[in-house]
Amino acid sequence: MPVYTVHAPSPGGADLRATDKFVFVRDGFHFWAMIFGPLWLAWNRLWLALIGWIVFLAAFDAALHSLGLGRSSIFFANCIVALLMGFEASSLRRWTLSRGRWRQLDVVVADDEDTAERRFFERWSKSQRGIVNDQWAVDRGGPPPTRSVPGQPFSNPPIPAGGIIGLFPEPGGSSR
Repeated sequence: MPVYTVHAPSPGGADLRATDKFVFVRDGFHFWAMIFGPLWLAWNRLWLALIGWIVFLAAFDAALHSLGLGRSSIFFANCIVALLMGFEASSLRRWTLSRGRWRQLDVVVADDEDTAERRFFERWSKSQRGIVNDQWAVDRGGPPPTRSVPGQPFSNPPIPAGGIIGLFPEPGGSSR
């Protein structure tokens, strides 16, 4: 099963309002990055990696040509570089995101990106409950507050003037 890393922009923070900006990067071999290396880098807007790839490949080809290798050997060496590009494409994307001050939030194992998003957001929304103004958030880690435990919110309830709580008078009081 593929493994996805989840990245969020650091300046905006990771909250429920920034979920459309989250990026899921699949780990593993990228076939199109191997076949169309510079186009794949440009498509994913990995500009610094694209410049580095062009400079490296030009210097690599010049060094191999200066060593007196034939065209077929240089082509075979370029195929190995393209294969390396396919294996390291996701690492280049994660590196570029980390340079842009994105932070890695989680690692998700799923069959495809949609399933990875669903699994991540199910797990992440449970951990984010109560951080954003969520009226339904309830801390289920402890017992509910009771009237007989000192220090609990219900231990000393405020009693309004006249001794009436709600619509009913106190027992033994006048009912007009």
